[in-house]
Amino acid sequence: MDTPGAHLEHLRDYNESLIIALARARAEFDRAGVAEATGLTPQAVSKVLGRLVEHGLVEICGVRRQGVGKPASIYRLVPGSRHAVGIHVARRTLRTVLTDLAGTVLSSKVTPLPPDFTPGLLLDAIRGGVRDAGGAPVGVGIGMVGPLDHAAGIVRDAHRLRHWHDVPLRQLAQEALSLPVHLDKDVTAGVTAEAWRRGPTFRDGALIMVESGIGAGLWLGGAAYRGAHTNAGEFGHTVLQLDGPRCVCGRSGCLEILHDTAVADGQIGAAAQVLATGIVNLLQTTDVNHVVLAGADLLRFSEVYAATTRATIPRSHWLDVSVTLADLGADVIAAGAAMQVLDAAYGIPSKMGVRSLL
Repeated sequence: MDTPGAHLEHLRDYNESLIIALARARAEFDRAGVAEATGLTPQAVSKVLGRLVEHGLVEICGVRRQGVGKPASIYRLVPGSRHAVGIHVARRTLRTVLTDLAGTVLSSKVTPLPPDFTPGLLLDAIRGGVRDAGGAPVGVGIGMVGPLDHAAGIVRDAHRLRHWHDVPLRQLAQEALSLPVHLDKDVTAGVTAEAWRRGPTFRDGALIMVESGIGAGLWLGGAAYRGAHTNAGEFGHTVLQLDGPRCVCGRSGCLEILHDTAVADGQIGAAAQVLATGIVNLLQTTDVNHVVLAGADLLRFSEVYAATTRATIPRSHWLDVSVTLADLGADVIAAGAAMQVLDAAYGIPSKMGVRSLL
């Protein structure tokens, strides 16, 4: 049997999350503006703002006089009141960032990983990264090489990492850190960061990452898309050449092996063309209108990749597509992982509300 108390607690948390989402999007706000944007009553807004001020998440920063009567208090987010650590696990490196409640990257550090690293070695590196990041994070987000099962927190068979078959990384990391841990595919974390930074105009987009592998993070209808098995984004293992070379995934002619072969031959232009062809295929399938290029390997030749992609995408007066570079550069995956932690702790519990607030 349902208990009224449980529903009231959920409602309270939901209302708090609504106002925090608004606070992240606006420099300043008052009670009337919150009520108008959220649909909450002025009385409910006052109660929630009181709790948020008490907990240090927002603060009064002034007053506004509107005719006669008591002046209205003006509020703003306190970004430094909460922090999260985000980690990007690539095949060669571990990148750790510390962000505040607004998602601003406060520090970033890259640590080399040994070749063919084991889960134990990675956990040691993660512990060190979290320790060095400092602060008192509310949790740790990990953007990891796939394939992985986001729902179960298990890395299934990470390509080119032979020790990573059905490893319960989320559970192991939580036990090692004694903190909440959010595990997701690297590209999904990255596209989350882009959505945070770009706001409501980024409703249907894809982040294409090239960094010791190729993947695509999908943001569809204003939310991350993970697929039926939470493993969407294996963009690099779509087949472009049926009789092509053998790929690490077991198929032949995958985009990733064709791209990497061109890079190994020093043909960056040809590699960029392979990637751009795959992106056109993705656009034909998903009809997104924004493509973000990311990843340390791509960013070294960002002008070539961006120009080739823009030139390859068919032009149309009604099928417009923007091609940009990751707003946070090489930090985008780790920062997105931290933002996912903040979403889990302070974000809106459903897709409803976010778009109307921003």
